[in-house]
Amino acid sequence: MTTLNDRPVGAPERTIGQLVADATKDMTELVRYEIALAKAEITTDVKHGAFGGGLFAVAALFGFVAFVFLGVTVAFALHEGAGWPIWLSFLVVAAAMLVVAGIAAAIGFGRIKQVRPPERTIRTSKESIAAIKAAATGKPVARTISGRPDARGIGH
Repeated sequence: MTTLNDRPVGAPERTIGQLVADATKDMTELVRYEIALAKAEITTDVKHGAFGGGLFAVAALFGFVAFVFLGVTVAFALHEGAGWPIWLSFLVVAAAMLVVAGIAAAIGFGRIKQVRPPERTIRTSKESIAAIKAAATGKPVARTISGRPDARGIGH
């Protein structure tokens, strides 16, 4: 025969020390799960950031190579073919190459902007704190850890 709290009749009540030890163990496990969730979210965002950074590096490399090889070639072609002064030929080519490098940099920065904070980890951490506060005050918890109430409106 058991009582309402599923403790066998005649079994000794748990001590405060045992309850604190269980609570500590549960909190440690909760923190461990939150850290694992944060790592999973951040790993994806780091990959996006690394890819964006790689594109930015490629843009810089191509910009440099373009300035050196194509710039000199086009500048001399403008000088000899169109009869422009050499300084004007190089100035026009340099401006065009800066535009190309700017476009590539904008694409790289766009990829880096896709990096977001670990939203699920932040949400579940807030829900966990709310659940702990509610349990400490004796109030019922109306949401589950996933944020969705169950069919009765009571959290699991």
